[in-house]
Amino acid sequence: MNVLPLSEAWEPGEIVVDPNSPEPLYSQVARQLRAAIEDGRLPTGGRLDNEVDLAARLHLSRPTIRQAIQTLVNEGLLVRKRGVGTQVVRTKVDRPLRLSSLFDDLSELGDKPETVVLVNRVEPAGEDAVEGLETPGLTRVRRLKRVRSTGGEPLAIMNNYLPDGIVDPGDDELRDRGLYQLLRSAGIRLHAAQQSVGARLATEEDAELLGEKPGAALLTMRRTTYDDTGRVVEYGWHVYRASRYSFNLSLTNTL
Repeated sequence: MNVLPLSEAWEPGEIVVDPNSPEPLYSQVARQLRAAIEDGRLPTGGRLDNEVDLAARLHLSRPTIRQAIQTLVNEGLLVRKRGVGTQVVRTKVDRPLRLSSLFDDLSELGDKPETVVLVNRVEPAGEDAVEGLETPGLTRVRRLKRVRSTGGEPLAIMNNYLPDGIVDPGDDELRDRGLYQLLRSAGIRLHAAQQSVGARLATEEDAELLGEKPGAALLTMRRTTYDDTGRVVEYGWHVYRASRYSFNLSLTNTL
């Protein structure tokens, strides 16, 4: 077996690689790094030694080390930064499907949501807004577009239509509070929502805003939210980094 002491930038620990194991060598390295990240031995911001040094210390090939690291990059646990190296990042946000905002869910997880407001204006209601808000004859809507981040990393691009006049938030309010918080503060009683989840590839604009590469996998969500009178109070279409985000759905047998 080969033993790899962890970098001095990390808490004490070691990786054990068994060449005689049926588990591929890259998988052994990735599994043990993953465990160290999940139990906190490798904290957020911790750096890995470069691939050449890691390969030499484990007596493994550089492609094997590269594949182990890439496995965790794909899982959103490591990130490669030019001039810095490979660093540990926050684990993926696992969000339950419920009537809550991303701001609420991140806050409950102990994170401090960060928001960049790209669009916050009232504009003429186009056909897509009228359809999304299920309000024939609607003439004006409030359009919102924001990038939500956590831990300094972009997580989602959020687009929303709201009926004009339902709330009138300033950019500071949108940075400091979630949309559902603002709606509830305005006396709106959120009751139900229709939601669909899908996936697509990142466009160049998505990639720039989310710090991904064009063509990266993104999760999508569309949601129509109703108040207790049955009125549509918000229609949103959002995209999330698949490397940092997942939806959690509980199923029960009702038969």
